[in-house]
Amino acid sequence: MCSFPTQGAAVRRRANSAVVAVTVCLFVLAATLGAIRKDVAQGFDEVAHASYVAQVQRDTTLWPDLTTLRLLDPQTFAFTAKANYLNHLPFYYDAMAVAGPRLDGHPRALLFYRLLNVFLASMGLATLLAIGLAAQFDRLELYAYCVPLFCIPVLAPLAGAVNNDNAAFLGGAAVLFGLLQLLVTKQNVWLWLALGGVVVAGWAKLTGLLLTGTAAAALFVYLFQRKQFRREWIIPIVAAIVLAGIPYAVFLLQYGSPAPDTPAQQALLQTGAQISGWAQQPRLSFLGYAAYFSQSYVMNWMPSLTPRGALQFAMLAIPAVTVALAGGGVFISLSRIVQRRERPLDVVVVAGAFAVAATFACHFVYSYQRHVATGWMMDAYPRYYLSMIAIVPLACLSLVSAARSTRSRSLMIGLFVTGPIVFRIFGAPLPF
Repeated sequence: MCSFPTQGAAVRRRANSAVVAVTVCLFVLAATLGAIRKDVAQGFDEVAHASYVAQVQRDTTLWPDLTTLRLLDPQTFAFTAKANYLNHLPFYYDAMAVAGPRLDGHPRALLFYRLLNVFLASMGLATLLAIGLAAQFDRLELYAYCVPLFCIPVLAPLAGAVNNDNAAFLGGAAVLFGLLQLLVTKQNVWLWLALGGVVVAGWAKLTGLLLTGTAAAALFVYLFQRKQFRREWIIPIVAAIVLAGIPYAVFLLQYGSPAPDTPAQQALLQTGAQISGWAQQPRLSFLGYAAYFSQSYVMNWMPSLTPRGALQFAMLAIPAVTVALAGGGVFISLSRIVQRRERPLDVVVVAGAFAVAATFACHFVYSYQRHVATGWMMDAYPRYYLSMIAIVPLACLSLVSAARSTRSRSLMIGLFVTGPIVFRIFGAPLPF
């Protein structure tokens, strides 16, 4: 008699593992097809990212001067006189440059780097989906977790492009999985995984550091308050802070900011604002820009270079409602923590949500300053938050767990499974 639950649990684990494996395989296929077909000049600033890699290779320096970076010609991949506007740490580009063939003058070599990015993003997705296995979701819950992640509009196209967001995505996935396992097991190996994820995401881009570092810090504060924090963790945490923070301190000394405002960045903002007509228009108020900024996030969940129709605008209600429901799930998880009846996932959800809110606030203030200075209006991109994107479906499942009836639970799971699919099909098509 006692063997039946064990056998049933084993069967469920195998079935859930198969769901995760199929999801990852489909993602790899979609991302690889995108990598083969994508125009380098369309979407995600790929020319700029590839140019950064090529310049590291050409100049044989692992810490290039950002003010000397130049752009490749998208057709010939020969360097032009145009300045490269990227202002990121060089580590992602260093790794790409060392791992692959020479890009300068070799357009066909781009495919190698794209496939390398497919690998990074696929490993990130697999790590996030492993959270569903570790949390022992039932089949419907697993679908409600896997489908929204798989259907993220920009994730597969971004994976098939040279972009540091893929490294930040992988780092963020490692942080979330490591923190969850640390809560459950208290084993040091998961602390190292989480801290390693913070360093990877932080070295990829500043928003990656803000998101993952804040989430990890929030969880450590929780463990300290619950008297579950170990003194032996202090040294690796300090080491991770040093590793992740020193490069930005160098940027601060070198350029005056951890997000350098290089001449090429300034030229991009000023020229773009002039061409778009924003520079000539009155600047939005703080609240007005807040409304525009939030609206832009919803719009850019499914990027499009073509005008949207009525149906496509209506589809934007799906991600907006999903985020609102996720907010309800965060509230439920927070309530459980206050009442001291939380599960490990509740702690991860609240820590991740706090990190997203804090980073969003910093991002908004930074973007508003640029808007006031130049009129620039294009800073609100959800892909910057992919490091913590799994918090949304996890928070939605927290809401599901609080359902008082089987019918309510089924309706919510049905919404979380079908909503992303419907939006992916009927939303505005990606231009790349």
